[in-house]
Amino acid sequence: MRISGIRAFQVGLPLHEGSYKWSGGNSVDVFDSTVVEIRTDSGILGYGEICPLGPAYLPAYAAGARTGIAELAPQLIGVDPTQLGVVNQTMDRAMRGHPYVKSALDMACWDILGKACGQPVATLLGGRFGEDFALYRAISQDTPEAMAGMVAEYRSQGYTKFQLKVGGDPDTDIARIHAAAAVLSTGEVLVADANTGWTQHQAVRVAGAVRDVDVYIEQPCMHYEECLAVRHHTNRPMVLDESIEDMLVLLRAYQDRAMDVINLKISKVGGITKARQIRDLCVSLGIAMTIEDTWGGDIVTAAISHLAHSTPTGLLFSSTDFNSYVTVSIAEGAPQRNHGRLAAPVTPGLGITPRMDVLGKPVLEIGG
Repeated sequence: MRISGIRAFQVGLPLHEGSYKWSGGNSVDVFDSTVVEIRTDSGILGYGEICPLGPAYLPAYAAGARTGIAELAPQLIGVDPTQLGVVNQTMDRAMRGHPYVKSALDMACWDILGKACGQPVATLLGGRFGEDFALYRAISQDTPEAMAGMVAEYRSQGYTKFQLKVGGDPDTDIARIHAAAAVLSTGEVLVADANTGWTQHQAVRVAGAVRDVDVYIEQPCMHYEECLAVRHHTNRPMVLDESIEDMLVLLRAYQDRAMDVINLKISKVGGITKARQIRDLCVSLGIAMTIEDTWGGDIVTAAISHLAHSTPTGLLFSSTDFNSYVTVSIAEGAPQRNHGRLAAPVTPGLGITPRMDVLGKPVLEIGG
């Protein structure tokens, strides 16, 4: 089997709640997502998706993803898409860095591999652990009272894990954490996610002010060394997200005991293939994970579900269902939230069928 053609589509994903706000005054109203279709000479089609969280979150942006895909696509024509190691080596040799550009292409190749084998991607990634898995809900940055109120709203939808978007004014963030913690029920989990928004001294101050609150502190500062310093000043469990860029950083963080949990984002590390490598190392080291991506619709949600469902239950801290945040469905067969939980599709590949009427005309077409 060989790759014969690659197409890309651009689609906007508006949010049910109007906007999504996080640290630094950043917000997004409509997510700019790119869907990739890989065609093969055997007639099997594979699909992937990449949706950066705007241009100010990570070194990634939507137009850059499409430009990079246009650069890489000719290099993949003629490559066997079921040979995932070869596919990734081909992309890495053709383009240094830019892992987010490669993610949708790698994802589409996993979809093809599953279809060729007649197996869901979760089976190829190790098999399903349990019937489903728990999700978290991100709570967009707002007043302490409003954010605490959203805990009850999302609880009614079945969520038991809540991620507060903090990383702003320390006094306000302290109030946000205390307000949300005050309305938690037994068994619920609260994470205060600063998304790199605090300076080191601000983060130490916030961590000290909530030392008696049952809360996880996530990615308090921009740089790894700053986060490690905060870790040394707090008794709260720590989550690292933006700092975990690759295997080497993960190994350093493990050696330094810099965190208790990591957030593993598929596109940040370059796709399912490399996310699986990191996932499996975390399993071997006993590191808990939230498995997710930067953002996306039905296709990204399906990919997340396969990686999450094939992760041992005791080490899967949480996951997410991005397709429930947006108003547009781009594929049939994608997993849907059921009382705060999700299950990976059981049909071959990613288990999705794109809605071509929603995707519209391709913005890129290489090969046949």
